[in-house]
Amino acid sequence: MSDNKLRCTLIFRLEGGTNDSSTGTDGIALSNLSSSTTTLLASYDHDTSASSNPNKSYADAVSMVVGNDPPNGVGEEGVIGGFKVVGSDMHQIVYGADSDGLCIAVITGLKYPSRTAIQMLTDLYTPYSEQFSLQAKSATTNSLTKKSKSILSSYCKKYDDASKVDKASALNTKVEEVKVQMQDNIAAMLKNTEQAESLAERSNQLNEQANVFQKKSKDLRKQMRCKNIKMTIILVTLVVGVLVIILVPLIVRAKNAASGNRMLRGMMD
Repeated sequence: MSDNKLRCTLIFRLEGGTNDSSTGTDGIALSNLSSSTTTLLASYDHDTSASSNPNKSYADAVSMVVGNDPPNGVGEEGVIGGFKVVGSDMHQIVYGADSDGLCIAVITGLKYPSRTAIQMLTDLYTPYSEQFSLQAKSATTNSLTKKSKSILSSYCKKYDDASKVDKASALNTKVEEVKVQMQDNIAAMLKNTEQAESLAERSNQLNEQANVFQKKSKDLRKQMRCKNIKMTIILVTLVVGVLVIILVPLIVRAKNAASGNRMLRGMMD
């Protein structure tokens, strides 16, 4: 199971262990402390759907994690730090503490941004320490649960939707939305471009076909004109031939007749 739900907030008192000043970016500790004794002072289960008895299961697991690997690098009074992030197959635990051993832990789904969880711990620490720091030094197990419910509940509700309080997460969400919109726009543009290219290709094909048809038409007209000329020449030749065949004998006969007449007249004279 992997989600972005905010499950539970726990308050511990840490006793024992050796402080170490080695920290990394965002105040997350880089080295380990020796084991500490943990006392659960208060808890608030924001998401009760994860288990039939979430309070006990979360508290036991977180108490073991915090006790074996407590926050370190906390030197300044009145400030929470030494943040650590521990993940499992289902959850992640984000926790930190101040120099007096007041430890706040939050359990979230694996997709909940750890930076938002750290922001919540930092935001919650000031009002909580102002109200309960003195009681936390001597309180017994779960003795502050009822008293802390109001403040823990309000901050869990505030940070329930990480995108509303985490500017980076909100920005990422907007960026993703813009990316999706841009991808849709690009896809639409590509589709329109493909359609335009298809139309242009069809238009070119029609133009080519029209040019071919026009060329063939011209060639056909030339062929028909040549045939017509040939037929005209043949007909003229035939007519002339027929005329020659008919007229030549007549002319020859006429000449012969005229010549005979002249000879008769000469003899008579």
